[in-house]
Amino acid sequence: MCCEGRASSITYTLSLGGSPMFQGLTFEPFRLPSEAEKLRAEVREFLTSALDPEVLPNSDFNAGDSAEFSKSLGMRGWIGMTWPREYGGAERSFLERYVVTEELLAAGAPVGRHWIADRQTGPLFLKFGTDEQRQKFLPRIVSGDCYFSIGMSEPDTGSDLASIRTTATKTDGGWLVNGSKIWTSFAHTNHYMVALVRTEPPSENRHAGMSQLIIDLKDPNVKVTGIKNLSGEEDFNQVFFDDLFVADEYLVGEAGNGWQQVISELGYERSGPERFLSAFRVIVEFAREIESDASGEEAALLGRLVSHLVTLRRMSISVAGMLESGQTPITEAALIKDLGNSYERMVPELVRTVMDRKPSSRFLSTLNECVLHAPSFTLRGGTREILKGVIARGLGLR
Repeated sequence: MCCEGRASSITYTLSLGGSPMFQGLTFEPFRLPSEAEKLRAEVREFLTSALDPEVLPNSDFNAGDSAEFSKSLGMRGWIGMTWPREYGGAERSFLERYVVTEELLAAGAPVGRHWIADRQTGPLFLKFGTDEQRQKFLPRIVSGDCYFSIGMSEPDTGSDLASIRTTATKTDGGWLVNGSKIWTSFAHTNHYMVALVRTEPPSENRHAGMSQLIIDLKDPNVKVTGIKNLSGEEDFNQVFFDDLFVADEYLVGEAGNGWQQVISELGYERSGPERFLSAFRVIVEFAREIESDASGEEAALLGRLVSHLVTLRRMSISVAGMLESGQTPITEAALIKDLGNSYERMVPELVRTVMDRKPSSRFLSTLNECVLHAPSFTLRGGTREILKGVIARGLGLR
C-alpha cells in the first residue's frame, strides 16, 4: 500500500507485483474552523489548572479515570458536544469535538470514566434508540454522571463478532440473557453496558439474528471479574450473565439489526485521535530529553515520528469531516485504526532502541508505562487481522 499526498486529498493505491490494481479511499481535506481553534485555547487553559503537574500523564485514553474530572468536563459542555440540546448536548460540530478530544489526550487527562458513553453510546442512542432511552440516559451522560461499557468481544471468539454465543431468549416483557463478554473496559465502575447478543440461532447469514441490549452492570445476576494487564491494573474485565432479565424497553433499535448497529458504532470507535495518540507523551518526553544535544539518529527519529503523526491526524480529521456531514466511513475508519495502532506500537520500541544516553526518571517512567500498555493498542476496537479484512471488503477485494 502506498500513499500519495496532494494538496486536494490523500489517495491510497493498492498494488500487486508493482502494478496498481485498485485506487480509492480518498481522504478529502477538512480545515478546522476558527471556532474550533478558539475552543482549543480554552481547553488548554482549563487543563493547566485542572491537572496536577506532579502527576505524570499518559495519553492512552484507558490509562486513567476520574468521576470528578468527567463531571468537570460535563459542566463545561465538553461531553456530548454534538448532541441535540433537547438531550443536554451543545449542538457543536464534530470538528470542535475533535479539538477537545485531541487536547484531553495530549495532556494525558483521566477521561476513561465517560469515554465510551461520549464516543459511542450516545451516538448509538441518537441513531437507533427510542426517545425514552434518549431522555433517560443522554442528559446524565452529558453531565458526566452516567457511564457505559462496550459489550462486544467474547471469550474464545477473538475479534470475530459474528461468532458471539451470548444469548438473549425472549420472555414475557423482555429477554433472559446468558453468556459472557470480555475485555470490557471499566465494567467494574461503569453503570451500564450495551451488549451485542444473539436473539436468534445462528444461520447461513452469519450477521443475522443479533441485537443490542442495555444491561445494568449493578444487577445481581451480573458478575464482573477483573483481568490484570502487564502494569498490574484491572481496567479490563470479563462480565458474566446468568439468567439476567432485560426489559423490552432496554432493546436498542430493532431485534435482529444488531450487526448493522454495531458496524455504525465502529466508525466512531476506530477513527478518532485516540487511535494514534496513545504513545504521544513518549514523543513529548523524548523531545525534551534530546532538545539540547540531539544526535543525528535521535533527530531523524523525532522527525519521522512527527511526520507520521501529522499524516495520521490529517486522515483522522478528514473522517471527522465525513461524520460531520452524516456519512458512515467504515473502511476509512478501519484504515486509520490499523495504521494508527501500528504507529502507537512502533513509538516506544523505536525510542527505546535509539536513546543512547542516561534517561531522566520522568522519561523512563513515561516510556515504561507506555511499553506495558502497548500490547492492548492493537487489540481493542478490533485486531489488525480483522481490520485488514474490513478494509479488503470495503475495497471490493474480498
